[in-house]
Amino acid sequence: MALGPPRRHDRAVRVLDVTIALLLLLVVAPILLVTFIAIRVSSPGPAIFRQRRLGQDGKPFTVLKFRTMRADADETKHKDYVHELIRSEDAKGSSRDQLYKLVVDDRITGVGRLLRKTSLDELPQFWNVIRGDMSLVGPRPVIPYEVEIYPDWYRERFGVKPGLTGLWQVSGRNRRTYEEMVELDIQFVRSHSIGLYLRILLKTVPAVLFRKEAA
Repeated sequence: MALGPPRRHDRAVRVLDVTIALLLLLVVAPILLVTFIAIRVSSPGPAIFRQRRLGQDGKPFTVLKFRTMRADADETKHKDYVHELIRSEDAKGSSRDQLYKLVVDDRITGVGRLLRKTSLDELPQFWNVIRGDMSLVGPRPVIPYEVEIYPDWYRERFGVKPGLTGLWQVSGRNRRTYEEMVELDIQFVRSHSIGLYLRILLKTVPAVLFRKEAA
């Protein structure tokens, strides 16, 4: 459901998104080139992975990432895993063993593991930010098959644009259950502001550089 005309801080966030994303693309251009070559040399298939995701108001868009899995990887394994998380009581935080991220996934390539560990696989999403599909800060962009079994209250996370980083990423990331991740996304939707946007961006730098809150 649309939330009406953008508020003033939403327009300010859009200006910051485009400005920062353009600057960062210029800075990381050599890294993008090296990563592109490393993926193409290490395994057959395209260097860029394209996947349908759901953004603000549930609107579909194509997210861009560096490919970290085999080109012929089947998404069924992740789909089944996520459906189990959403359905099970473990998704509600009753167990610390059932986490959102698949800890062991044999679909990931050697280069892909390094890219995921350093978050370099996310760099192409700067283009999604420039296009307006995403913001630098917001909820994680959702895969359509996740929404197939969403409880109604989960859908509040679609109130703002999805982001490259967000409360989930700087608050425990892989140590969070699925429902905890959704709760953090909704917390951001309800309280998002320029101040929160900037605080999350600042927290993302040490989280990425020193892997804080991302184990």
